[in-house]
Amino acid sequence: MALLKRELYRQVNGPEITHADRCCLVFDTDSKKLYVEREIAHLEASIGGTVGYDTTAMDIADYLTQGGQTAGHRELWRVLRTLFDERSGQASED
Repeated sequence: MALLKRELYRQVNGPEITHADRCCLVFDTDSKKLYVEREIAHLEASIGGTVGYDTTAMDIADYLTQGGQTAGHRELWRVLRTLFDERSGQASED
């Protein structure tokens, strides 16, 4: 399975307890699906530290309607506007 990914947002907080949050726009070339993937990692650096990962895939509309306007939301809107640039003057008649 080939996945094409474009990072939309990344935030890392640390150093004693590190929390990383990353969102990517993903296109699965096998299933022909386009979606947003959110990956959250949590590392506690104390003795015997623990690491936790959580990855969630969501529909683009679901991601855009989540509460708040994050840097990831703004970047996805920018990418979508670039793909569907109205200034191009080309309309699809499919």
